[in-house]
Amino acid sequence: MTVPFMRSYSRRLVEVCHRRGAHAIGGMAAFIPNRRKPHVTERALAKVREDKEREAGDGFDGTWVAHPDLVPVAGEVFDATLGERQNQLEHLGDGGSVTASDLLDVPATGGTVTEAGLRTNVSVGVRYVSSWLAGTGAAAIDDLMEDAATAEISRSQVWQWITNGTTLDDGRTVTRELARTILDEETRRLRDTLGEPGFEDARIPEARELFERVALSRDFVEFLTIPASEAID
Repeated sequence: MTVPFMRSYSRRLVEVCHRRGAHAIGGMAAFIPNRRKPHVTERALAKVREDKEREAGDGFDGTWVAHPDLVPVAGEVFDATLGERQNQLEHLGDGGSVTASDLLDVPATGGTVTEAGLRTNVSVGVRYVSSWLAGTGAAAIDDLMEDAATAEISRSQVWQWITNGTTLDDGRTVTRELARTILDEETRRLRDTLGEPGFEDARIPEARELFERVALSRDFVEFLTIPASEAID
């Protein structure tokens, strides 16, 4: 939420909600604690605190978190900002400070499309679909809480990069063949990690097929969750 167009979106949300007398509620920080890994928990608490301090400072009235262990840090930040107040409805911004151009200024984000990014989209997408097929709508993946929105972003980016012939930072073009090669490699990686019984129990082959269908198809499937819902037993 710190890149320019997302900061603009966040500030605009507060302005619009408060102008209408509605509470503005901050989003979920994806970092989650791990009680077996203290360093992961320490990082999660620091990242969530940073996220909530930004929200409270921007005028949000409350927020939500991905894990109950994160409630105290979020509460502490908002209590410090709100004091005796119940909300920050008086925070109206400076009216018109965020323009349509600000909201569409994606190029200001900077960065490049990389193989690592493509690989992450494929890996996270397949693993999330695997959790979905098992009946879990929110899944801890790589110490982040992921949900259907994450999988939608992952498969949509892959589809867009293929459709637009996006060039990676190493000069290669994102094609269906490249995406399918990476999909094969990440599938094999999951088989090696889970072992054959775990691989089958997690329904990875089905998850892989479903992800491939919505990410590599010629036409853009409207929502990942439509075919994913049909696949649930």
